[in-house]
Amino acid sequence: MRTAGARHEEAIEPGPDRLEPSRFAAANRRRLSAPALRTFLAIADLWKLTEEERRLVLGYPSRSTYHNWARLAREHGEFTLDVDALTRLSAVLGIHQALGVLFDTEAEAIAWLRGANAALVFGGQPPLRLVASGTLDNLLTVRRFLDALRGGGAIEPNAVDLEFAPYDARDIVVT
Repeated sequence: MRTAGARHEEAIEPGPDRLEPSRFAAANRRRLSAPALRTFLAIADLWKLTEEERRLVLGYPSRSTYHNWARLAREHGEFTLDVDALTRLSAVLGIHQALGVLFDTEAEAIAWLRGANAALVFGGQPPLRLVASGTLDNLLTVRRFLDALRGGGAIEPNAVDLEFAPYDARDIVVT
């Protein structure tokens, strides 16, 4: 029984649906911040993102904060980004990696990012519009879409798929 004013603290065990809390420790975030932002800046240059788009991807820090982070990252200085900013950077790195897997050239990948897309999730808009919308959810939507595309889950069925008949128990032979 708890008494009035007593704090109830429960040990939370890491598991499949819970990350290890130390992952979010300031020391870990500090260790990752400069390299992650340097990589982001290189990708942003490649994708030709404007300053405004870069800030939106990062969660819209002030201009002075963004420029301070960029300066420190380029000079290999130390700073600590919050979990939200690091999650956003992780999403961008994942998008960039997926584009590298899906397309033969950087030009094709950038054309996909900047071109109108008929996939339902994009509503005819370029995927980059979601990437630089300012919301983490939209960034993760593009990341998940590309991950599904890499796994074949987001591709419209072709003629072979349309004629595919599912297996049933009679098709399984055990020897």
